[in-house]
Amino acid sequence: MGMTVHCDVVSAEEKIYSGLIEMLIAAGTEGDLGIAPGHTPLLTALKPGPVRVIKQGGEEEILYVSGGYLEVQPSLVTLLADTAVRAKDVDEAAAVEAQREAEKALASKTGEFEYSRAAAELAEAVAQLRTVQQLRRKMK
Repeated sequence: MGMTVHCDVVSAEEKIYSGLIEMLIAAGTEGDLGIAPGHTPLLTALKPGPVRVIKQGGEEEILYVSGGYLEVQPSLVTLLADTAVRAKDVDEAAAVEAQREAEKALASKTGEFEYSRAAAELAEAVAQLRTVQQLRRKMK
């Protein structure tokens, strides 16, 4: 059994995970992060997308976060997100539809067009689909 550190993954609605982990892998705004026990303390913003949590004993769980913040302290890793769900609970059909709608809005550019909002919705839908794909690869 490898070294571990306590980790809490919390969304605005609920605590998604709390327990010992061997590693957490997430996409920070400045690049991908691999957090293991003994990691240097840091605070960083996260991009929407999959987060891999490798629990004590090696079991892996994949989560989707809509963005948020990751704080690393010597004995605690905390991930705070507006939205965080287990990858198996991501609604793939809704994500595909959201992607389609956002792409349509970006292509039409008519009426009350908010480019930044459509681009953000597209990025979130694509991130959700990436999370589902990562879960499928893990299951193979």
